[in-house]
Amino acid sequence: METVQTAFWVVALLVVLALMFDFMNGFHDAANSIATVVSTGVLKPGQAVLFAAFFNFVAIFIFHLSVAATVGKGIVQPGIVDTHVVFGALLGAITWNIITWYYGIPSSSSHALIGGISGAVIAKAGTSALVSAGILKTVAFIFVSPLLGFTLGSLMMVAVAWIFRSFRPSRVDKWFRRLQLVSAGAYSLGHGGNDAQKTIGIIWMLLLATGYASAEDKSPPSWTIVSCYMAIGLGTMFGGWRIVKTMGQKITKLKPVGGFCAETGGAMTLFLATGLGIPVSTTHTITGAIVGVGSTQRASAVRWGVAGGIVWAWILTIPASAFVAGVAYWISLQIF
Repeated sequence: METVQTAFWVVALLVVLALMFDFMNGFHDAANSIATVVSTGVLKPGQAVLFAAFFNFVAIFIFHLSVAATVGKGIVQPGIVDTHVVFGALLGAITWNIITWYYGIPSSSSHALIGGISGAVIAKAGTSALVSAGILKTVAFIFVSPLLGFTLGSLMMVAVAWIFRSFRPSRVDKWFRRLQLVSAGAYSLGHGGNDAQKTIGIIWMLLLATGYASAEDKSPPSWTIVSCYMAIGLGTMFGGWRIVKTMGQKITKLKPVGGFCAETGGAMTLFLATGLGIPVSTTHTITGAIVGVGSTQRASAVRWGVAGGIVWAWILTIPASAFVAGVAYWISLQIF
């Protein structure tokens, strides 16, 4: 009886840790949802975080749990995951999030989590325990999502410039200040839909490993879905102001029309990835879209040194979080 109770409390503590990661994910990635709409002056920061948090949560009614299924069942071979693996994965991801938040680097919480899972699993059972298809499509979208965001953002900007070429700039600015509310809402939907599901996936993975859920279940318990969407919404409400400045102003200067095109291109990319069940980085996506919009003006409009530093953070995210997760897995074995 005591062993059963102890196991229950271990699982409960890991669920709380996962929800903390989800909160931090929203906190860290809030900048991705609101940077453009704040930097263009369409919304004040306080209004923007409430706006984004609302749409983060509303995403619960829009998207199927395809990403959660990928993380929960499509990254690791059955029977490998245990509480030590989940602890290591979460600690690796959270540590990397804290480091990048502190230095104002817009890295990927999503890939930190995938790196954390991979590192803990490799520490336990080697690379053969990973599902190569799930890992490969996730890694592929490290490159695909920013490129797609870049392409869609730049094409949107070119199309809008051509359609409104005969209109007065002040009139275009006025229209797109309103339209940017639509694009920011769509991007926040995509952010909530993709990112909350990653935490749902790891909690589902934990419940499957400990017998609190069945492998035959088509979806995780309802409480995991609601709590994860609430956690990411609350994280967004508190926001990550260090990163807002980088995303909104340091990469390129944006006007409402540029903000609309970047958010729309980013939202389209997120909707596609979520529909395909691929956990992607909202950071990678919106950064690619912002760079795409900036590059249509002139190449010098993009501060490539800042963008290059961000790319290095992307490259390091999975191996760095995997290393910390492997160490955390070993520590967990010693403690518990």
